[in-house]
Amino acid sequence: MAITRRGFLKGILATSASTLIGPSLLAVSNDAAAAETAGSWKVSGSHWGAFRARVYAGKVQEIKPFEADKYPTEMLKGIKGILYSPSRIRYPMVRYDWYLKRNKSDTSQRGDNRFIRVTWDEALDLFYQELERVQKDYGPWALHAGQTGWRQTGQVHSCGNHMQRAVAMHGFSVNKVGDYSTGAGQTIMPYVLGTTEVYAQGTSWPLILDNSKTVVLWATDLMKNLQVGWACETHESFEYLEQLKDKVANKQIRVISVDPVRTKTQKYLDCEQRYVNPQADVPFMLAIAHTLYTEELYDKEFLNTYALGFEDFIPYVTGESKDKVEKTPEWAEAICGVPADEIREFARLLASDRTQLIFGWCIQRQQHGEQPYWMGAVIAAMLGQIGLPGGGVSYAHHYSSIGVPSTGAAAPGAFPRNPDKPNERVHMNQDFKGYSSTIPVARWIDAIMEPGKVINANGAKITLPDIKMMVFSGCNPWHHHQDRNRMKKAFQKLETVVSIDFTWTASCRFSDIVLPACTQWERNDLDLYGSYSNRGIIAMHKLVDPLYQSKTDFEIFTLLTQRFGKSKEYTQGKSEMEWVKQLYDECAAANKAKFDMPDFMTFWKEGWVDFGKGKNWTRQADFREDPEINALGTPSGFIEIFSRKIDRYGYDDCQGHPMWFEKAERSHGGPGSEEFPIWLQSCHPDKRLHSQMCDSEEFRATYAVQGREPLYINPEDAKKRGIKDGDLVRVFNKRGQLLAGAVVSEDYAKGVARLQEGAWYGPVDETIGALDTYGDPNTLTMDIGSSQLAQATSANTCLVEYEKFTGKAPAVSSFGGPKEMS
Repeated sequence: MAITRRGFLKGILATSASTLIGPSLLAVSNDAAAAETAGSWKVSGSHWGAFRARVYAGKVQEIKPFEADKYPTEMLKGIKGILYSPSRIRYPMVRYDWYLKRNKSDTSQRGDNRFIRVTWDEALDLFYQELERVQKDYGPWALHAGQTGWRQTGQVHSCGNHMQRAVAMHGFSVNKVGDYSTGAGQTIMPYVLGTTEVYAQGTSWPLILDNSKTVVLWATDLMKNLQVGWACETHESFEYLEQLKDKVANKQIRVISVDPVRTKTQKYLDCEQRYVNPQADVPFMLAIAHTLYTEELYDKEFLNTYALGFEDFIPYVTGESKDKVEKTPEWAEAICGVPADEIREFARLLASDRTQLIFGWCIQRQQHGEQPYWMGAVIAAMLGQIGLPGGGVSYAHHYSSIGVPSTGAAAPGAFPRNPDKPNERVHMNQDFKGYSSTIPVARWIDAIMEPGKVINANGAKITLPDIKMMVFSGCNPWHHHQDRNRMKKAFQKLETVVSIDFTWTASCRFSDIVLPACTQWERNDLDLYGSYSNRGIIAMHKLVDPLYQSKTDFEIFTLLTQRFGKSKEYTQGKSEMEWVKQLYDECAAANKAKFDMPDFMTFWKEGWVDFGKGKNWTRQADFREDPEINALGTPSGFIEIFSRKIDRYGYDDCQGHPMWFEKAERSHGGPGSEEFPIWLQSCHPDKRLHSQMCDSEEFRATYAVQGREPLYINPEDAKKRGIKDGDLVRVFNKRGQLLAGAVVSEDYAKGVARLQEGAWYGPVDETIGALDTYGDPNTLTMDIGSSQLAQATSANTCLVEYEKFTGKAPAVSSFGGPKEMS
């Protein structure tokens, strides 16, 4: 090995608290310098950025950042740990009792991690036979193959596309709408601003830097989240964050982080924090609106020209309608914890000059998560700066380098998700027996537990299907769904679960058939370089052959479709490299008028195509210029402060305008806080992408505490419970319990704790209520819909208690392979 474990850890410890690193920190050690020329360098990409890998003797020896990435993340150090993880799925495996009894197995044993090794042919035969059985014995309503996640990067081998295309060629199945990241936001914002907003390009950073006087970072941590991207990340945003830091230091821009936690971004920028009690942002916002209105600081002309429904909303603020409670700063102070006079000062600041509001996604992953996003748009409309450079509101500047000016170049397409022809299925049965064929993404456990139940969702009535079989590919629902013990109960009702992945996640351990896919670095592909900047196209050269008996998604589903005579239609008669070339050539043709791309062989040899820097752009500027010609996508074409459409749905938990709704659980004096006083925040992690990279052993060792996930806690709370930094802690509530390692920090307010989501679930056994040994926050989170509108996840509505763990700690069971039976 070119880098020893000791050298690797020494290098990690030498880095700063920031995750941004220069290429020098990834350089080889002196001992390895002699081996620098041994092997060959290959280009590839990832969610964590592009890189070059030195491959020697059939193994990746060294990784260094791609030269175009000036702000690479230290997570590149974890890539080798993914590729050579002891948790890799090595062979096709079948759960032991399911192998013996098939769909009649003892499902209470699901999760016991006992598997039997089978051949690829046998595994694929079993997969096909189960698809046949479910379609014939039940129908399309009994099969759910719609859950998808972040996948691995690469356009040809996009695992969700492969799974859904192959399964669809066999027959119809239940699908999903929405996602866990932004479920509440992406549902409410089309009613308010006309698009989902959460995945829309935002005002360019140079325009914010040149025009904003105040930037409000509302529940968003740019420095943490911009390390990763949906496509291969460029990290160009960090250039602008450096400039913002300088402007804060020179008092040219005032930046305020509205958050219960001192974020990584706040500390990097050395900017202000405006503490707000967890889940109490809406009362704070309503009081801001009250101040803007009563002090006549709002833009009447803008509201009259570009918005509808202000006159329906403001009586709620003044207490003349609904609950007859005036939303004064004094009223809000008792809930949000911000002194009334400071609320007024904050409102006046926003109105005093050009203000850019930037929201994160965590704030909408709570009960009634639609409301803070709606209120953010209302405040922005009252300020009257929507459509101006450096003003208005954004819901995505923390994601995939949104805000980096886009080149406008066309991106490469992808392997098709759907059959090419509507009748290209073996089973054409579309009779769902009255069940809904599409359900909200976070309500699939509800469907398993309560089939036939009718729920409201976004103006429709959804009849939850009676799911018997589920198929997952490159998707880890045992880390993005809530309430592990409820999931265990639900999985005991399923007859068959199939997972295709490269590593033994909890989702695989709770499956019946597990097929080993290879990683993105064991196949050839290409990807967009810069998800929103469209900076270029990156080649993803296969670094090594697929390890063990793993196969590409393309090969796995080609072999599956062979079993029902659809493989030629599935592949369209093309090989892996023919698909890579086709997607590149189609992209080159689409860009021909503006960007001269080299021929495919030249691109493949050079490793990337650079489209250069993009052009500045202001979000909603065209709407501001002419709201009739450039109408928004709302029912009226204008900003809807009051939505008549939502009002007609008649939901009691999401009405015609934004409102404050009490939560089922809320700390700092809210419901449930006497028994469980600590609010548990389960935000996106700092050193992985959701659950991806958690199995990278040496990299995980740089942040784990006694081998467990860190639990970040307040010093006063820790002292009260006799806990010191580095102690093992049992965290619990009525839904579950887990072990974690204490990190005591002043960054976390009293009554606030953080466990980053994506920590791998590892219970001591498969029984309901078993202690999780590593620290998965979803052992504790609540599985309820955000409201009847979005039915999205409410992960951040969660109260817990914690105590110092005493006695002998169980071994971490989250990682490694299964118990192989013979």
